[in-house]
Amino acid sequence: MSDLPRKAVTRTAKLAALPLGIAGRATWGFGKRIVGESAELVGRELQQRTAEQLFKVLGELKGGAMKFGQALSVFESALPEEVAGPYRAALTKLQEAAPPMPTRTVHGALRERLGESWQELFLEFEDKPAAAASIGQVHRAVWHDGREVAVKVQYPGAGEALLSDLNQLSRFSRLLGPLIPGMDIKPLIAELKDRVSEELDYGLEAQAQQTHAEEFADDPDVLVPHVVHQSEQVLITEWIDGVPLSEIISDGTQEQRDRAGQLLARFLFSGPARTGLLHADPHPGNFRLLPGGPDGEDDWRLGVLDFGTVDRLPGGLPVTIGESLRMTLDGEAEAVYELLCAEGFVKETIELDPDAVMDYLLPIIEPAQVEEFTFTRGWMRSQAARVADPRSPAYQLGKQLNLPPSYLLIHRVTLSTIGVLCQLGATVRLREELEGWLPGFVPEDPVDGGESVAEA
Repeated sequence: MSDLPRKAVTRTAKLAALPLGIAGRATWGFGKRIVGESAELVGRELQQRTAEQLFKVLGELKGGAMKFGQALSVFESALPEEVAGPYRAALTKLQEAAPPMPTRTVHGALRERLGESWQELFLEFEDKPAAAASIGQVHRAVWHDGREVAVKVQYPGAGEALLSDLNQLSRFSRLLGPLIPGMDIKPLIAELKDRVSEELDYGLEAQAQQTHAEEFADDPDVLVPHVVHQSEQVLITEWIDGVPLSEIISDGTQEQRDRAGQLLARFLFSGPARTGLLHADPHPGNFRLLPGGPDGEDDWRLGVLDFGTVDRLPGGLPVTIGESLRMTLDGEAEAVYELLCAEGFVKETIELDPDAVMDYLLPIIEPAQVEEFTFTRGWMRSQAARVADPRSPAYQLGKQLNLPPSYLLIHRVTLSTIGVLCQLGATVRLREELEGWLPGFVPEDPVDGGESVAEA
């Protein structure tokens, strides 16, 4: 028996109340303006009320609604500051927590998946969840061999809820669009729907996590917990402590922020090169900062969790990304344009000015132009405003570009990671990571047989 609000009519009614509530608050705000309150004060209060209702409903529903909320949460850096403040607290709640399943439901799921004697598999099991996410929650326990473990239990009925929510959200995606300027919400929801069956399959998640755990087993910078046991709708992995990245964002030192940002960028680009997989859910709740980096206990490592969504890239990130980035930095407008056309970023029926395309791309790749770059919310907001303003040449050109399906997830993950770097306010040597791990970014050297740094 599921404890999710599982009846379609119930979930639909809750979600349908969101746009109605937004419209109602707009009317309320207009009334406040009439009686003389300033536009700025009314606007902030309106945004705060909207945020509170939106994320209260998303958190209660779990499922696809909360998954959508988590996907949005990494983009709050793009919001204007007067709007971002009220949203930030509400968004952060989604990154680490959601209302938990009752204990009886958890025990019932474990009994069904691990057998009547499931408790004998554990020396200890904490009924209170350590974390809750969109399709499952995590309990801390001690495995029968003494290892501390994380027991991830899928919510009964999560699959149906996930699809129902995302179908409903897609119906009023236009109303949700203003949440993140310059971002088309509908493709985001469509892509989340495409990943539903994969994310619900804990067998696939276990494979992806174990592949990473083995590859990064001796890595001084990145720690991925090993898989201990997996059965349908239950995944047990080694437990790791550490400070959640959401806490580093809100309260971390600048040293922690910079280190977390560097490691996040390193993992983004090195992961596909080393495992053939791209971790595709980079919201802060899936990362920890742990003591014990390469310089000892005072240094930091990055702990990585949740491999439910991955992009399979057997050859690593496409070489086209590295080549086009390098040629853009070198000012080779014609060559970049030809490459984008060949890869389907510019449709055959459209002709664009290569120099205009270059002008569109250069501000976006600013972090790769310098040895180190400080990611800020202000920089993110300026980029979002540039591509979202209908009067801007960037807006007009962006509307004519196309994103091929094979690049959809890569694009979202990269954009999301940049969003987290901006939340951190981290100074990152991004170019160093690109040179080390991105195929095509370093030109081939005919002397050493044509290997690039990333392939060596």
